[in-house]
Amino acid sequence: MDLRHLRHFVAVAEELHFSRAAARLGIGQPPLSQSIQALEAELGARLFERTKRRVELTEPGQLLLGEAREILARAERAAVLTRRAAKGEVGELRVGFTAAAPFLPMVPRIIDAYRRAHPDVHLSLVELPSKQQLTALADRRLDVGFIREPRFVPDPESFRFHDVVREPLLAVMRADHPLAGREVVPLAALRDEPFVFYPADFGTSTHEQVFALCAAAGFRPNVTQDAREAFTIIGLIAAGLGVSILPGQLRQVALEGVVYRPLDTPDAVTTLQLAQRSNESSPLVKKFTGLVERIVPFVPPLTGA
Repeated sequence: MDLRHLRHFVAVAEELHFSRAAARLGIGQPPLSQSIQALEAELGARLFERTKRRVELTEPGQLLLGEAREILARAERAAVLTRRAAKGEVGELRVGFTAAAPFLPMVPRIIDAYRRAHPDVHLSLVELPSKQQLTALADRRLDVGFIREPRFVPDPESFRFHDVVREPLLAVMRADHPLAGREVVPLAALRDEPFVFYPADFGTSTHEQVFALCAAAGFRPNVTQDAREAFTIIGLIAAGLGVSILPGQLRQVALEGVVYRPLDTPDAVTTLQLAQRSNESSPLVKKFTGLVERIVPFVPPLTGA
């Protein structure tokens, strides 16, 4: 059924006058009459009773009028939604983030700014470790992700990264630890300490960064207790199970008896990045990454870490 025929039918049904309907549609009366005749032939039903003095809807015509209005309205909505989707204004955006990312003020600021700018886009937020986010991006289960800068990316040409926040890695320990009284903790002093840390197979970039940092200082962390969540790590430190090295924003977890101290090496730095597929064509993703690049155009080097 041709939408053009339906539009013509609705105009005649509402005007009940072929000349006025033709003027409203901006076409001649003969083409309008031919359009109505073609619709009647297709449907096998008379839609109007015509006399020289008046035009009236038949019973089938009255039934069709309600359906035609709904069809035309749905077609218009579909066209509007399609145009808006092409502009990145509607749809669903799947955003990955690490467990600690919301503690950085920049991340909630970005999410809030995007929600305000695109209220009709559904944001689906998914918490995953950094490596798992890269896998989900490659498999198209995520659209973008806030990750810790990975030391190794299996297929680097498949991704694009934009730095969001650079912050120090801090030593985390109980307040009564012998090193807690120092303003800056020597990394090498943690050589023989029991560590509470992420398991190697959990997929956090922080694990890679900390092990590389300690390797450069000549030792491997003695991990005596695994934990998959940063908050659990901090809680276990408070319970006296060891020390750890974690991103600086986690010092906001002000657990009684736990202190955070800078390390003595300028390499104790971690960067939160926004990751996306390099061949991304989605207007939704382009809108999101464009907003991030406007809010965070350049992340300066960290000083005094």
